[in-house]
Amino acid sequence: MENTIHPDVKIGHVHLTVSNLERSLKFYRDLLGFEVTQYFGNSAVFLSAGGYHHHIGLNTWSGEGATAPPAGFTGLYHFAILYPSREDLAT
Repeated sequence: MENTIHPDVKIGHVHLTVSNLERSLKFYRDLLGFEVTQYFGNSAVFLSAGGYHHHIGLNTWSGEGATAPPAGFTGLYHFAILYPSREDLAT
């Protein structure tokens, strides 16, 4: 079953360095329902909600399989995806 995110979801631009594009796409595209708008070779992909050019950029420019930062060091702390209603979030 294809999942599509509500077009009125609010999110700014988020660019994330990931270690594996396919694994990240399974989350942002397949589970949350963001739509792929563009691939940049095999090292980056851009996703959106509601037809915007992109809200989320994922890239492996630090290297496929790059390790996460050690505990106590800077990494992603938080970003929010705001759904129009609790029902849309639950879906």
